Amino acid sequence: MDKLSAFLRFCRPHTIIATSLQVIGIFILTRGYEQLDQGTLGALALTIVACLSVNVYVVGLNQVTDVEIDRINKPTLPLASGEFSMRQGRLLVALFGMLAVGLAAALGTYLLLTILLTLIIGTLYSVQPLHLKTRPLWAALSIAFVRGVVANVGLFLHFSNTLFVAPEIAWGQIFGLALFFFGFGLVIALYKDIPDLSGDRKFGIRTFTVRLGPKTVFQGGRLILTAFYLVPVIAALALLPGPDGLLLLIPHLFIILLFWRVSWSVDVTAPAAFTRFYMFLWSLFYAEYILLGLNAIVSS
Repeated sequence: MDKLSAFLRFCRPHTIIATSLQVIGIFILTRGYEQLDQGTLGALALTIVACLSVNVYVVGLNQVTDVEIDRINKPTLPLASGEFSMRQGRLLVALFGMLAVGLAAALGTYLLLTILLTLIIGTLYSVQPLHLKTRPLWAALSIAFVRGVVANVGLFLHFSNTLFVAPEIAWGQIFGLALFFFGFGLVIALYKDIPDLSGDRKFGIRTFTVRLGPKTVFQGGRLILTAFYLVPVIAALALLPGPDGLLLLIPHLFIILLFWRVSWSVDVTAPAAFTRFYMFLWSLFYAEYILLGLNAIVSS
């Protein structure tokens, strides 16, 4: 049980949940639920496994390369705590990377391209010579690009071609979806560094939090998220009159108001408290894909 607990922490459960909901949400968006036979369920299950595998590769590689920093910032992670050896960490990263690429190659070109792009950007984020983590603008853009653009567009193309269903959705809607989650990814990328201030500063990682201070980054993130929430709000008001528009408008207004309500009481100088708020932000990310799926079903 101790090893299982360590393995789950190595996989970073909040990202596992996000990736799973992302795959299922895009699957529903492409109307995959309309033909739930054995082949469709098999394609969905294998796609989830491939995406989760590359997810574990990315977060695992980051732990392997950041183990000294994590001993300060995230001491409960298994490499930082010593529950896993560096050899075990590297082995897990290699195995999950190969599994992701192997499954994607078997499932289709679009999924393979999605997995390879994610793997490459995740590697560049953690590994020299580029080590994008040490370049705050590129670090934030890389996370936002993968979560917002690569995953959404790549999975949409994959399911559209795998299921051979013509989705009742325009490319403009897909680009709007990618834009919205790109903005969400930017805020996640900014906020994840706030509780890591001590370790990043000690090891010379010049994140935006180190350079500008946690309060400035926090306020900037609130404004960015609010601005990108205008994407579904404007779409609901301008492009989707009637019940469909209300289904998009009301939940997003509620979510952004909830975000502001919760954010007022956050102490950005207390790492434990801010980490809880950061996980709350991830719960809003999950909610968006649940809403995406529900809206697609109700509107069909």
